[in-house]
Amino acid sequence: MTTGYVWEELYGWHDTGTAAGLLTPGLDVQPYQHFESAETKVRLASLLEVSGLTKSLNRISAVPATEEQVLRVHTKDYLERIKAESAQPKGGDCGDGTSPFGHGSFEIALLAAGGAIEATRAVVNGTVRNAYALIRPPGHHSRPTTGMGFCIFANAAIAIKFAQAELGVKRVATVDWDVHHGNGTQEIFYSDPNVLTISLHQDGLFPANSGNIADSGEGDGDGFAINVPLQPGSGNGAYLEAIQRVVVPALRKFKPELIVVPSGFDASAADPLGRMQVTPTGYRAMTQELMAIADEVCDGKIIMTHEGGYSPFYVPYCGLAVLETLSGVKTGIEDSITPTWDALPGQECQPEQSARIGQVVSAFNL
Repeated sequence: MTTGYVWEELYGWHDTGTAAGLLTPGLDVQPYQHFESAETKVRLASLLEVSGLTKSLNRISAVPATEEQVLRVHTKDYLERIKAESAQPKGGDCGDGTSPFGHGSFEIALLAAGGAIEATRAVVNGTVRNAYALIRPPGHHSRPTTGMGFCIFANAAIAIKFAQAELGVKRVATVDWDVHHGNGTQEIFYSDPNVLTISLHQDGLFPANSGNIADSGEGDGDGFAINVPLQPGSGNGAYLEAIQRVVVPALRKFKPELIVVPSGFDASAADPLGRMQVTPTGYRAMTQELMAIADEVCDGKIIMTHEGGYSPFYVPYCGLAVLETLSGVKTGIEDSITPTWDALPGQECQPEQSARIGQVVSAFNL
């Protein structure tokens, strides 16, 4: 059975305008490019094509999510605001003042959510074993009432609600390895015992005061939100230990029918918005661990939805490593910088990082 792959050229047309990273252009700031530009996603799609890997993948066409599907997660007022601002010539902002979008981004955001839905449908129905949805705009920061962190609609959460409402899936687990806390996904399912949310992220990076170990869910969902806030500088060793000591036991205990991975590559050693050291070697190892536990608990059913990652030259190699691992196809494409970064002393799990992971293990009796 093959690996599914979602990519639509229109994702590259989501317009975040001019900026200087996050700074507003003006008399004091020379216009440049917003961090969340199309470059990293388009270049990943290009590398997958040039490497020949796409020939071994099952291409899944995205269909725009319906408003009904989006409204399972978001409020009507929020959806209508995004629709109205998207109709304006200059677009609008997701909600935090640093997440701009251009004319027509409402329709592109529906297509991104729809890409996550179609990937989920293909995996649950058994058309493919696993799937990677290379979609844009991203979604894991988007809350029910507002977008933030470059995210319009909560793509992964919308796909999960779709699987529960229309495909008969009950128990779903998310494993978010974006460098920023998956606060939106967590909030949406914070009181839901049927969705386990796990987030591995840089401690305190974004959003501020979010993703602490003590943030473990509420009501019926108490204990079903697991956060692993890793110290800045964490590399392949710390992330792999977190997967092995926290994620794998939690998934084995929860026994989901489906695993959804909000897949950001901003924990990479080259990212301008994170301070971690993960390389394609680390992403490959983490994917292998998730595939093994997925084989054990849910017949290998994994869907990955693309999130952050802001290094145009390095994200493609991180993504290629993940998709090679999901599909079992090795293309032979290598980059020249990863061996150097793999050899950094900080790649080994440091005592303080292991201790932090141990705190999570103790908190959740894993």
